[in-house]
Amino acid sequence: MKTNRRDFLKLSAAAGAVGLASGVKASTNNKPIVVSTWEHGIPANEAAWKILHQGGKALDAVEAGVRVPEGDPAIRTVGYGGYPDANGVVTLDACIMDENMNCGSVAFLQNIKHPVSVARKVMEDTPHVMLVGEGALEFAKSKGFKEENLLTPEAKADWQRWLKEREVQMINIENHDTIGMLALDANGDLSGACTTSGAAYKMHGRVGDSPLIGAGLYVDNEIGAATATGMGELMIKTVGCHLVVEFMRQGATPQQACQQAVERIATKLGDYKAFQVGFLALNKQGQYGAYCIQPGFNYAVQDNSGSQLIDANNLLKG
Repeated sequence: MKTNRRDFLKLSAAAGAVGLASGVKASTNNKPIVVSTWEHGIPANEAAWKILHQGGKALDAVEAGVRVPEGDPAIRTVGYGGYPDANGVVTLDACIMDENMNCGSVAFLQNIKHPVSVARKVMEDTPHVMLVGEGALEFAKSKGFKEENLLTPEAKADWQRWLKEREVQMINIENHDTIGMLALDANGDLSGACTTSGAAYKMHGRVGDSPLIGAGLYVDNEIGAATATGMGELMIKTVGCHLVVEFMRQGATPQQACQQAVERIATKLGDYKAFQVGFLALNKQGQYGAYCIQPGFNYAVQDNSGSQLIDANNLLKG
């Protein structure tokens, strides 16, 4: 259903009235802390927290954290066990970014279970930011990563069923495509990581926002960090995570910044009810927040007070 600008503005005002501060940690110095997208962020955060609560670096924490869903075949949208593309090939994208604006990325990587660790090697061992395809695979093997088949029998069976029906799936809670993680360590430094097997049954060769610095992940150690989930093409078109961080630079809380970025996308789309995008942000003080278009996006938080899963506020909430 087409939504006009007047309807959007009414929805936006209503969403604002619900309270921008919902889900935002009130502490002015909440560290260490780790936040990540989706329910599978809970075990990922646990792995990251083992590093953070012992005084470890945020960079090490986010890498260790997102490796958990990367290696879990039950999670069908990240790493091993992820849904393949339209050709039946599992292709992986990932990026990582530290407090000094160093970053590394891989895209269209095949047969390597932990692309986030390859991305870190790109960051630390090359003069480049991104490697893709065969070049990324060759680099990974040169660093000791082993090739293995990432297409599980379950994912293959789903793909074969899809071949018969060829239905396009909405990227939402049933088909979310990413884990993004942000951490603030005891030293006050921020880092982030994002890793995915991408949209289920995508065109062979498609790359979304997850490995793109500024689109699927961005870290500015003076201000905060953001990560994204949902329809990656929309995050690419708006450089969404960089936009969230810039809103925080202008004084917005993480919650407000995520909402403003979603609203920016929605006004451009017009028929935004047909799409899903979501942002998660963490600032230098340890405040966090998230916002999305449609209901269904949740995020995990772990700090000294414990672990929790929070439903993100959304534009369609009336």
